[in-house]
Amino acid sequence: MTLKKLALLCATAAVGLGGAAAAPVQAQELFFPVLVYRTGAYAPTGIPAANGIVDYYKLLNARDGGIGGVKIAWEECETVYDTKQGVECYERLKAKKPLIVFPYSTGITYALIEKAPVDKIPILSMGYGRTDASDGRVFPWTFTTPTTYWSQASAVVRFIADKEGGMDKLKGKTIAVVYHNSPYGREAIPTMEALAKKHDYKLELLAVDHPGQEQKATWLKVRQIKPDWIFVRGWGVMTQVSIKEAAGIGFKMDRMIGNWWSSAEPDVVPAGDAAKGYIGATFHAAGAKFKLHEDMITHVYDKGQGTGKKEEVGQVLWNRGMLNALIATEAVRAAQKQYNTKVVTGEQVRWGMENLDITDARWKELGLEGFTKPMKTTCADHEGNGPVTFQQWDGKEWKIISGWYEPIKDVVRPMIEESAAKYAKEKNIEPRKDCN
Repeated sequence: MTLKKLALLCATAAVGLGGAAAAPVQAQELFFPVLVYRTGAYAPTGIPAANGIVDYYKLLNARDGGIGGVKIAWEECETVYDTKQGVECYERLKAKKPLIVFPYSTGITYALIEKAPVDKIPILSMGYGRTDASDGRVFPWTFTTPTTYWSQASAVVRFIADKEGGMDKLKGKTIAVVYHNSPYGREAIPTMEALAKKHDYKLELLAVDHPGQEQKATWLKVRQIKPDWIFVRGWGVMTQVSIKEAAGIGFKMDRMIGNWWSSAEPDVVPAGDAAKGYIGATFHAAGAKFKLHEDMITHVYDKGQGTGKKEEVGQVLWNRGMLNALIATEAVRAAQKQYNTKVVTGEQVRWGMENLDITDARWKELGLEGFTKPMKTTCADHEGNGPVTFQQWDGKEWKIISGWYEPIKDVVRPMIEESAAKYAKEKNIEPRKDCN
């Protein structure tokens, strides 16, 4: 598929999305804002994630009557992946008393963190945003569940070490990080630097400016450096261009690892055969092979209520959007039970997020047995166990190629606590004393 065709498909999907915005919120409804970017440079990746979120709400309404018998309401707001517009969306929708917000942008997350405790609206930045917000003692209203960029970076280093024969074999190797020159792209650099110092590998940092279509100079530099491995932290068109440029200089795809926002169908399909063998980090399974997907087709798509195309159900970013909505709705269920009420508040959902406990048995009940790992948060730990696995593109689909990697916690957690403490000092925040 060409980039032109993909853009056309995205533009088509962004128009006439049946039920993309629900009716005005009623007194007996649970309201979720949906910040999206269905237009702009990042639309190819923004659309499927947004569809997954909205489709999950539709499924719960159609199959279960909502959450605990209370219908879900939602409203989309277009951010174009722009921080200013994202904040404007938040300010407009907060009057509807949302239960939780998904910024879907590291920049927007940074901008909303100080607003959350004032407005009593928790933030779920699932796998993006400020990693140090994992420290619930300093950031009681922000959640990074189930994993973060720093955990991911440490898992990538562990994966590379396994391929090289052990952590001691990293010494003398060169790892290049080709990253989107934005807060998102730069977020994982401290972890890569700390691990480079600890394990004595050489780290090369190569920035790519928005939107990422011009990378000739970057890949000339890669050819000069001759890295052993490349870690791509791209977004939107940047990733497919990186793959094409890497193939153009003869770099092996099975030595090129994308982060989880650089490892979806829109990243590899436009690159054609050049993308075969490309590896991506992820924190959930790929494909539509789970009971939940069957329910989605039966209760939503076969009834003509799907947000996108039926064949897109189960694609990487659709699955991720669905998972994002699922985590939030599980927090709502926890809050309903804890406070013995069906119509909960944002403050109560914050408690639900902080006491999240999705076990293997619960994943099975949800129709997602084996989809991801158990998730458990605490007062002090708003991330959870932070597991990462790896998938590879075979030219037609993504296939999981590894077991689950735990983060290098003896490096990552102290970094989180140090950074959070610094933030607390800068903002004159007194860390909570009730967290162990």
